[in-house]
Amino acid sequence: MSQPPASEPASPAARWPFASVVAIVLLCWIALSWPWLSGVVTIPWDAKAHFQPQLQFLAQAWHSGHSPFWTPYVFAGSPQVADPQSLIFSPPFALIAALEPVPGFRLGDFAVLGTLLAGALAFVVIFRDRDWHPAGAVVAALAFAFGAAAAWRIQHIGQVLSLGYFAITLALISRALERGSTAYGFAAGIVAGFMVLGRDQVALLGVYVLAGLVIAAIAMARNPWQALRTSLLPLLAGGVGAVLVATVPILLTAVLAEESNRPAIDLIGAGKGSLHPAALLTGLFANLYGAAGPLENFWGAPSPAFEARFGPQDLYLARNMSQLYLGLIPMGLVLTIGIVRGALLRREIVALSVAALLVLIFALGRFTPGFRLLFELPGIAFYRRPADALFILGALLALLGGYLTHLVMTGTEPRARRWQRVAEVAIFVVALSLALWLAWTVGRLSLAIVPLVTALLCGILCIGALVAARGFALRGAGLAAAIVIAVTLTVDLSVNNGPSESTALPSRDYDVLRVDSTNETIALLKRETARTAGPDRRDRIELAGIGFHWPNASLVHQLDNTLGYNPLRLGLYSKATGAGDHVALPDQRSFSPLMPGYRSLLADMLGLRFIATGVPVEQIDKALKPGDLNLIARTQDAYVYENPRALPRVLLVTKAAKADFDTILTSGQWPAGFDPRQTVLLDRDTPPPPPGPIVTGRSPPGPAQPSSVRIADYGTTEVTLKVDAPQGGYVVLNDVWHPWWQAEVDGAPAELLRANVLFRAVAVPSGRSTVRFVFTPFRGLFEDIGGRLKAGQRPQG
Repeated sequence: MSQPPASEPASPAARWPFASVVAIVLLCWIALSWPWLSGVVTIPWDAKAHFQPQLQFLAQAWHSGHSPFWTPYVFAGSPQVADPQSLIFSPPFALIAALEPVPGFRLGDFAVLGTLLAGALAFVVIFRDRDWHPAGAVVAALAFAFGAAAAWRIQHIGQVLSLGYFAITLALISRALERGSTAYGFAAGIVAGFMVLGRDQVALLGVYVLAGLVIAAIAMARNPWQALRTSLLPLLAGGVGAVLVATVPILLTAVLAEESNRPAIDLIGAGKGSLHPAALLTGLFANLYGAAGPLENFWGAPSPAFEARFGPQDLYLARNMSQLYLGLIPMGLVLTIGIVRGALLRREIVALSVAALLVLIFALGRFTPGFRLLFELPGIAFYRRPADALFILGALLALLGGYLTHLVMTGTEPRARRWQRVAEVAIFVVALSLALWLAWTVGRLSLAIVPLVTALLCGILCIGALVAARGFALRGAGLAAAIVIAVTLTVDLSVNNGPSESTALPSRDYDVLRVDSTNETIALLKRETARTAGPDRRDRIELAGIGFHWPNASLVHQLDNTLGYNPLRLGLYSKATGAGDHVALPDQRSFSPLMPGYRSLLADMLGLRFIATGVPVEQIDKALKPGDLNLIARTQDAYVYENPRALPRVLLVTKAAKADFDTILTSGQWPAGFDPRQTVLLDRDTPPPPPGPIVTGRSPPGPAQPSSVRIADYGTTEVTLKVDAPQGGYVVLNDVWHPWWQAEVDGAPAELLRANVLFRAVAVPSGRSTVRFVFTPFRGLFEDIGGRLKAGQRPQG
């Protein structure tokens, strides 16, 4: 970026100590974060239903000496190492898991808020490096951390982390380019690698924005060729850093995605996640549409109230996904000094302005013709919500608002002509009039009055603060100006973007997700699975239709669950069982041809012994007949049933038969007379059991010796079985089959067989033997890639 012209006041950087501004931002962060840090409320919804159990599982696995790369506690087994949302490769959460065996809600919330703080401080560094006013740094930092999607969608943990990494990467890459530093370039690549590991749309858009800004910085330099030569080594170092961090996890996810349930997303499907243009009013009037209150009060697009007046919108967005408010100071300055007076076109900031415009076009999705072009960018088709761009848009607008604050504080903003002042006033008058008209038209004027009056009062406060701060700044009291702006923006954001039903709920609501929870249903399931456990048994449970945060409770309490909550699941398992990404409501439990209900052979083979449902189970599985399941308890949360036909986790059989698994999956019909206790079905010609030890002499007279198999050790990524098979045969482990598992018999590699459509098996010799199943994802990945290269293919995703 260019240096200020000689006519401008002396650089404010010399007048503001970096540590003091950091302290101001930190104090404001504590004030705005305190409701969560105090434990009074906690970040709800996905943050608890999905990510808190993931954190707890990660901590439990590490502190018990197990690997977190596979979990048996959801979807009958899932490859955590390839799951973008498992938190394994998330530094703040991985550190918490490593230090604390039982991380509580406050620690999880602290990791999220702390990442936003790190991003905010990165913006302070950017302002310091450019000699921009400390008040501008404060505006950029606080608006970034507590504005727009960062505030309203804080429960989407992965995307919030990606946003934090984006800000840090921007600061590091800026230093790398400006100083020609390979060290900063490498550091930027490391952080960008962790951002990419989020494998979400915020990370993808962040990559595109960062790449665009780098290109713009080089192209707009006084000597582009010299800038390019100076930037090559830092950029190369950044590429190396990103590759070292991100390559293997991304390949793991790419391979998993090919065999997962995730469908392709087309332009029409993605367009359903577009930001409605009416949502832009939330940039000035927070909570205009009632997103912070009870769901029945929400009247913005695509609510029933909005659609009743304006027709179906064909949008699929939650009420908190369309919030753009990041404070009246930054947004007001962007609309007036930035747009009307043209300050956003200044050479030192125009690249950020263009980036913000393109991201806004993307967020509006199908409501602009530009989305069709942007949708063709590589990777965009993997994600379904253009509105996710509000994360990156909020960050860019925070930077622009901070820069414009710098201009005001230094007296270098463009002077307004008469028509520009009229236009600036008109913007707010038109916005207020449009908000009133929409509220009156939809019949929600009484609900809109409070946020509109709040905005007017905040506007008066912000104008007064700007005038006072500018006075301090022009008299050389830059730190005092920063404090005035910081206090004002903190009040503004706490009033308008503070805790709401979307972002903060009482911690007690999630008691079932605590390791020490005394929840009656969980306690019952723990007792019953302990009661029925045996040498060959490890019974599974199912939690269906109890509540939003229940499906992944099994990760916290180490209960083997046939379901869970995750948008990414093994495609084979979903097809075989009908498992969806969530089962919060009774009607979300779907079945499949192979598992048409709880009274099915596949349910028995899964060892599904106990089923807890929020309603009588007949309302979920309407094909059930009296006596199919036994009601054993009615707790405060659920009806708990027992399936007496559940089979053991491990079986030893002597017969094998070849079968067409695809046909079985599609038709739901097992071969005639099939009994999994006697025969194993394989998808290939049946291999003979390996030869047993050579025994001389005659066999002892009498009946054949009994065979047996028992579980000697059951870990997350290793399962050891002790087998006594006088006639040899096949050990069937009723755990989900996946190619990254390997098998050993008496320490020697053995072929892992896909058994009975969904499970694992290995042939064993006659006599006693030890069978060991080991999850080896990295070996499996490299073998998969090697096989593709030999076949002339490349991994997709």
